[in-house]
Amino acid sequence: MVETLIAAIHNFLKLSETIATAGQPTEAQLAAIRVAGYRVVVNLALPSSTNALPNEQALVEAQGMAYIHIPVLWEEPTLADFQQFVSVMEAYTGQPVFVHCAMNMRVSAFMYLYRWLFEGVDEAVAKRDLHAIWRPNDRWQAFMAQILQYYQQH
Repeated sequence: MVETLIAAIHNFLKLSETIATAGQPTEAQLAAIRVAGYRVVVNLALPSSTNALPNEQALVEAQGMAYIHIPVLWEEPTLADFQQFVSVMEAYTGQPVFVHCAMNMRVSAFMYLYRWLFEGVDEAVAKRDLHAIWRPNDRWQAFMAQILQYYQQH
């Protein structure tokens, strides 16, 4: 039942034993996420995004999970957004983390970069998981190139 509710979340993708990603969960799906063992919910969508829950933080915290909101503008993701995301992911390393946005497109791009740059996941594997969700448009291709260039220089 729990797995069925979670698997029904738009664009759900389990990346590892501790990280899963998806589009916007419903209130019932948030409860299922907790029952499935996740302890942290990271939301990259804007409060005005498609199907956003206006009280998501309260719903997540009522389930006993931590809630982190990093609103990433779809049209203008930034290096600062990604760096904040990296800080959050590193703070919760080893803990079960559920990362979502509206459609799992922002998240899949961030996870592609994070897994490749910080977790040592093979680039081809990270890209396969990214492409399971979408093929990034020109704006997001440029953003990913910017992030890669930044970390190759630092």
